[in-house]
Amino acid sequence: MRFLMSYGVAFLLLIGLGAWMASGYVVQGGQGPGNGETAALDAVDLPGGDKAKELMVEFGVMASDEEKQAEEEAKQAEEAAAEAEAAALQSVRTKTFTIQQLPLSVSLRGVTQAKSSISVRAETTGILEERFVEKGDVVNPGDLLCKIDVGTRLARVAQAEASLAQVQTDFETNKKLREKGLTPANTAVAFEANLKAAQASLDDAKAELERTEIYAEAGGIVQDPMAYPGDMISAGGTCVTLVRLDPLVFAGDVAENRVDAVRIGLPVTVKTITGREVEGKVSYISPTANASTRAFPVEVELPNPDNAIRAGMTASATAVLGNIPAHLIPQSVLTLDNEGTLGIRAVEDGKVAFYAVEIAGDSQDGIWVTGLPATVDIITIGQEYVVAGQEVAADNVTEEATS
Repeated sequence: MRFLMSYGVAFLLLIGLGAWMASGYVVQGGQGPGNGETAALDAVDLPGGDKAKELMVEFGVMASDEEKQAEEEAKQAEEAAAEAEAAALQSVRTKTFTIQQLPLSVSLRGVTQAKSSISVRAETTGILEERFVEKGDVVNPGDLLCKIDVGTRLARVAQAEASLAQVQTDFETNKKLREKGLTPANTAVAFEANLKAAQASLDDAKAELERTEIYAEAGGIVQDPMAYPGDMISAGGTCVTLVRLDPLVFAGDVAENRVDAVRIGLPVTVKTITGREVEGKVSYISPTANASTRAFPVEVELPNPDNAIRAGMTASATAVLGNIPAHLIPQSVLTLDNEGTLGIRAVEDGKVAFYAVEIAGDSQDGIWVTGLPATVDIITIGQEYVVAGQEVAADNVTEEATS
């Protein structure tokens, strides 16, 4: 009985030792878990070890060789799937953009102005007898505008003519007497002086009569102030006022940092608030800046033959200074790198490249930028999920968009 008990105890101790060894591993070469490790029970040669392993497998204490093999294969498959997932490329969408010529321009805002406002004035005093134009009429040079009552001017002309005729007769008589030697030769001087004086008096009387009719020296549109029939007009008084709209003047301001780009004769396109566009040229640049705005007043002379554009209208002007190479891109593709530099991300040879850009202008179709290659595949979708140097799977949609 003692014999059987001793063997039973020994067998139980053997099973316990095997279970303890089965729960651990022996690491060979210090390679770490999963690299050269072996189950402790397999690493030692104990009497009855195989029997102990069979019993522990049967009781579920340790896994069988087949189960270990299946577990190892599953682990390898999981690691392979993880590696494949890590190796998958980030997908992005790109579009090809080509360099274009961007017109470099200076923009001005201002108003249209009349070239000049002319007060047509009387040169003599009298009562306005008739005015031949009304407010808003278009006047051409040489048109009769006003007529002042002649009064006694006609009588003065007749008197001057009679005086001149008498003096002329006296001069002729004196000439004949001098030729016959009946009068001194020096008397001719006095008679010639009298003749010139009489002629001057007649010329003055006629000029005074002519001043009663007032003509336009220049063309324009009639507006206030103007005189009305019955008004007493003194010499220098206004008959009518003419506004000259051809040529018209656009008056605006140019910023001080762009004034050097503007020059006399520079072609300018002016667009009024009503949508009319007209081409003109810079006719004046102020030598001094506005004290409050630091901008320089500029004038552009515009042809306005039909007076279609009125004075005082809000307008904008664009002066084209030249062209610069640039790209027109959507604003949505602009991004920042890790240092906060503004730019875009593009794809070159399957890898992401970052280009810093400078904004040169904007339009309804996008943003004009400089600093890019002549042709570049810009990332339009996914640019925020990639970094420079990263390999990506790019889908270019340029051909689809243009087909």
